[in-house]
Amino acid sequence: MAVAHVRRRAIAARAVPHISPALITSYAVDPPRSGSGPAPAAWGGPIYPTTVTNLPRKLIEPHNKDADEKLPLIRLHDLRHLHATMLLLAGVPVHVVAARLGHADPAITLRVYAHVIRSAETAAADIFAKALGGDC
Repeated sequence: MAVAHVRRRAIAARAVPHISPALITSYAVDPPRSGSGPAPAAWGGPIYPTTVTNLPRKLIEPHNKDADEKLPLIRLHDLRHLHATMLLLAGVPVHVVAARLGHADPAITLRVYAHVIRSAETAAADIFAKALGGDC
């Protein structure tokens, strides 16, 4: 049983999520630029891990310098949670979200995002009650 668990994790770790063609096209037309020089890693070469990790801060800080409404500083990992939360609230099945996150088992996704699923269930119950003519 332990071998099967390790094998499932290895397979899930290799999964590559689908990326929208529109997103790919937008990057091809207007590739993101670092603070100086050409596009990061000349579009295909190796990149340093800190390049990706520091990207949200490099984008948000210049925006906040001149903006009336400041954006909160976020970590790259926060975008992962935002992605999962938005998919779950949009009604994407848990097993699909789990696959996009690389979770070997959807139970992991259910444990981490249980609060999101509970809030969606509450909203669904309110909608159902309203459809029946009840006061919420």
